[in-house]
Amino acid sequence: MLPEGTLAEVIDNTLYMLPTPTGKHQRISRLLTTQLDLFVTKNKLGEIFYAPFDVFLDESANAIQPDILFIAKQNASILNDEGIVHGVPDLIIEILSPGNKKHDLITKKNLYEKFGVKEYWIVDPDTKKSMGYTLKDKSYQLIAEETAKINSILLEETFIF
Repeated sequence: MLPEGTLAEVIDNTLYMLPTPTGKHQRISRLLTTQLDLFVTKNKLGEIFYAPFDVFLDESANAIQPDILFIAKQNASILNDEGIVHGVPDLIIEILSPGNKKHDLITKKNLYEKFGVKEYWIVDPDTKKSMGYTLKDKSYQLIAEETAKINSILLEETFIF
């Protein structure tokens, strides 16, 4: 029963309040979202969404707001008629927030691994370092650690920020 517009997530039935994104966070989000959307739309691969946007990984204990997510066209059925996600996105990008880094680096990484998100990238807006993980045998394997770019294995494309 939070006020409308409150940034929050529920992970394993625990409520987490989310900080307001910083300017650096917003710039990186905008750059990546724009590039991803142009690429995905041009190649008719699926859809890109960005925060705030609710994703219900299950119907009882896990409602999240990833910074950026991709849903492949073959998985479009996880979007309902209102455009709300009920299921697991194919790719998620989280941009770290000050004072909340552990949430994306550990809590959400473990959650995404558990639910089977195929590719997960974490971006630090202060250093522009990015870390990417791909799901292999139900476990995340490090794809790469980059600076100011994301080399998506799933989309077979590099995105610069």
